[in-house]
Amino acid sequence: MSEPEIKRIDTKVVYKNRWMTVREDRVRRPNGDHGLFGVVDKPDFSLIIPYDGENFQLVQQYRYPVNGRFWEFPQGSLELDPDSTPEQVAAAELKQETGLSANRMLKLGKLFQAYGYANQGVHVFLATGLESGDPALDNEEQDLVSQRFSRAEFDAMLTDGRITDLATVAALHLFDNHMKTVPTGRTTSS
Repeated sequence: MSEPEIKRIDTKVVYKNRWMTVREDRVRRPNGDHGLFGVVDKPDFSLIIPYDGENFQLVQQYRYPVNGRFWEFPQGSLELDPDSTPEQVAAAELKQETGLSANRMLKLGKLFQAYGYANQGVHVFLATGLESGDPALDNEEQDLVSQRFSRAEFDAMLTDGRITDLATVAALHLFDNHMKTVPTGRTTSS
């Protein structure tokens, strides 16, 4: 990793809970000027694109900060098991939220959620060879709904505002790029 262009002089934690830490960093810029950054430290999370060759499995739940229910790809982190690999998190979140297990989990990439103020990354996985099971929702997810949608339905939900999650939209782009590389006549689940 290269030397940072902006150097941290000191840092102060201003808020902390089990999901995040908010800190205030005093910094020095390359020209010597001093500045201040507010940074949200959050663990990386995994986002899973469950795809059966024709349909996507999406989840919907109430999102308190924006006061609404929206469809998105299953996603999350294991706050109580911070040493889990992104692959382990993806498999656990897929099972927990949808009841599905994947015979194949392919990493499509890593993105940053909101790197203007947070260091949280999102590991994007394509899950294929899906097998049904029972979800194991935790207390925060009791209102979660899981449903299959065709690509045409997915695109319509993007247009009409039922899908607004940036990570879901960006993951779809990674999915589309991946599908361009899959030989014609071959599915990703083989």
